Amino acid sequence: MISLHILLPRIWSNRGVVARLLWPLSRAYGALWQLRKMAYRYGWLASGHPGVCVIVVGNVVAGGAGKTPTTIALVRHLRQLGLQAGVVSRGYGRRDGRMLAVQADSLAMDVGDEPLLIQRHTDAPVWVGKERLQTARALLLQHPRTQVIVCDDGLQHLALQRDIEICLMDDRGHGNGWLLPAGPLREPWPRAVDLLLHTHGHHEGPGFTAVRQLAETAINGLGETRHLETFMDQPVDAVAGLARPEAFFGMLRGMGLQLADTHAMPDHHDFLSWQGTSSGRPLLCTEKDAVKLWHQQPEAWAVPLTMTPEPAFWRALDQRLIQLGLPVATGAPLPSAPVSFSDGQETA
Repeated sequence: MISLHILLPRIWSNRGVVARLLWPLSRAYGALWQLRKMAYRYGWLASGHPGVCVIVVGNVVAGGAGKTPTTIALVRHLRQLGLQAGVVSRGYGRRDGRMLAVQADSLAMDVGDEPLLIQRHTDAPVWVGKERLQTARALLLQHPRTQVIVCDDGLQHLALQRDIEICLMDDRGHGNGWLLPAGPLREPWPRAVDLLLHTHGHHEGPGFTAVRQLAETAINGLGETRHLETFMDQPVDAVAGLARPEAFFGMLRGMGLQLADTHAMPDHHDFLSWQGTSSGRPLLCTEKDAVKLWHQQPEAWAVPLTMTPEPAFWRALDQRLIQLGLPVATGAPLPSAPVSFSDGQETA
């Protein structure tokens, strides 16, 4: 039986029979979305601003598009500009909705896998909570020198007012161009955003590009490191709990690895019920999964993903920050590539 996280991308890639059957529901979804936007615009639903610059990193397509590595790169870049940055996130996959700070030794089940990765890679203040505005205010109370709040995944979270919107697109583009559930769009596209970043490299049309590739070194839960090329002379297994696990498997194959067995899990899978593998072969996973998998299988090898936006993207961002009056250090170097994996108008 094919899981929904595998079946839905196939449905959303074209306007086939199933997508057309779901299209009336998309019309209803679109009407509700427009009503919700109107409610925030006219103050029927409350929104607010935390009082410092807010940068939202998100996407308009359901599933991952590289938000976590982009957020890490952004926080590092802001630091190199001389700015103090903090991060807020909902923290998907948590066992409860409490608002709390993420620590380096936090459990993924308490704070979410992606916020935990962001904190460990940046050492920036990271807070999680369902209501991003209240979460941002809580972060600022504890870290009053923070000058920029980065919201990891919040493009559609209209209760948080923002100064800069960064929209990510991967190789799926906007799919069949229809809204959920007949298509992958969370909201109508195209729409205005400050920066559009294509996280799969070359593209045609507006926006900037980011190059992403697997790191050359993997690490396991025992603190050991190993060059990826040393796995190439033997078959290996791979597991991924991502919105698009096949993307990770494809990148491993592209590096020349022989995948004997693959295990595709739903996004943010907790691995509590997963029995692991008994093949005796090395098991490769993503960093996002490793923060949960290592508790029961510390010998699994996490293969990081490096993502590097083009220099023009950083220049455009810096110009926007200057326009907002932030004290940006001139001549700041571009950030080194972060290491993390996590990622038309509707017509009939």
